[in-house]
Amino acid sequence: MPDHSLSTREKNNLAFDVLYDQGNKVAESFGLVFELPEVLRPIYANFGIDIPEYNGDTTFKLPMPATFIIGQNGVIRYHFVDADYTKRSEPAEIVERLQQG
Repeated sequence: MPDHSLSTREKNNLAFDVLYDQGNKVAESFGLVFELPEVLRPIYANFGIDIPEYNGDTTFKLPMPATFIIGQNGVIRYHFVDADYTKRSEPAEIVERLQQG
């Protein structure tokens, strides 16, 4: 199975661990996985994006980008999810929520 977390950490010079969700199991447990429709698969292939290769299996499953802040008690304190991968949680909003403790 591929684990792209190390290359992501190195490529972005991150000072924290990056976890790899093998088989999208965690994302699926949060209801954040969808299967790329067959009509779009050739388009991805033309861009050189091999989803099964990246996934390390034969699936075309993709996770939706999401941000969660989970308290030490396991309660989700903040979440942001949008099916449009170009929309992300604002960093200032995340920092503000973290500072609220």
